[in-house]
Formats: sequence, C-alpha cells, structure tokens
Amino acid sequence: MHATRNARNVLIRRAALAAAAVTAAALTLSACGSDGGRTDDTSPSGKPSATAGASAGTHNAADITFAKEMIPHHRQAVAMADLAATRAGSADVKALAATIKKAQDPEITRMSGWLKSWGEKVPQDHDMATMPGGTHGMEGMDHGGGKAMPGMMSAQEMATMKNATGKAFDTQFLKLMVKHHQGAVAMAGTEREQGAYGPAKTLAGDIITAQNAEIARMRKLLG
Repeated sequence: MHATRNARNVLIRRAALAAAAVTAAALTLSACGSDGGRTDDTSPSGKPSATAGASAGTHNAADITFAKEMIPHHRQAVAMADLAATRAGSADVKALAATIKKAQDPEITRMSGWLKSWGEKVPQDHDMATMPGGTHGMEGMDHGGGKAMPGMMSAQEMATMKNATGKAFDTQFLKLMVKHHQGAVAMAGTEREQGAYGPAKTLAGDIITAQNAEIARMRKLLG
C-alpha cells in the first residue's frame, strides 16, 4: 500500500509540473504576440504613432530631409485637390483629386509624427501662402538655398489653375499634377537609396507605386 501511495504522489507531481509548463508557454506566446505582429510605426488602434519606437530602426539625415520636404510637397498636392473639388468639370478628375487627398493627408500626419519623435521641426502651415477661399498652396516653396523641390508648382501656375474652371481646369490640373507626382517619385527614390529609417523607406516605396499608377491614369485622361 505504501508503494501505491508513493506512485500516486509521483503521478500528481508530474501532472502539476506539466500544467505549470503549459501555463508558462501560453504566457510567453501571449507576450510575443501582444503587438499583433506590427513592425511599423502604428499604434494599437492602427493609427500612425507620433513617437515611433526605436525598434523601427535609426534614422539619418536623408530621412529627415525626406519628411521635411515631402510634407509641404504633399500639402500642395492636397491644395490642388481641394481646388478640383469645386472647379473641375470632369467627374473622373474630381474622383482622382479625392483619391490623392485621401492618401496624402494621412501621410502628412505620419511624417510629422516622425519629425516630432526625432526632435525636428515640422513644416508649419504659416510657411504656406494663403489662397482665396481658405485653400493653402506652397507657391514658390524652396529648400536648400533656393532650389525648388521637384515638381512644385510656381505661384503663377497655381494662380492659373485657381482661375480656371471646367475643361480648362481639368487640363491644367492633370498636366500640373503629373509634373507634381513625378517630383514626388524622384524624392521618394532618393529616400529609398539613401534613407535608413525602415518606415520612411517603406512609405517612399508606397509613394512610388501609387503615384506612378496615378500618373498613368492622368495621362490616359489627357488622351
């Protein structure tokens, strides 16, 4: 009987150890998967985080330049898209403008978050010339000692588009936005080659893909 009792105790101890091991493994897996497998700089809500963690990688001067220049570049594209909402004659042009604004507004927020987390100044709206109707544009915006950013509209080009309506506006918008997108693609290409920050390089790749597709779409609309 004594031997039977010892055997039963051994079995109980083994069962307890096995249960403890299963619990520990479950806790480990839970901790590893608690972030949903995210590797970018988004928050648990899925929105861009203004303080991207160091786990996303270090950044360099090219990353800072990319964000500081692409923010005003995007802002001008959004300003152009705002004009299309009330001046375009083609439903296709209005739809394209809405797509551009929907994509680039969140990207501006995302890049602003990076700059803040890096302790860098975010380009402000007061740097932009105010256009009638509450629309802002980046007429004459330059960088690096007066060198204009690729594809940026001049004050005259923005004024010409602002004063046009219907088909005339559509033609101006499409031609100028093709030029604007080509500039963004060039800037994104530089980031892909010279940048170090993973999320910025990923965004640059997304910009190249999306805006090249939109360039093709605009050229088709131009006939």
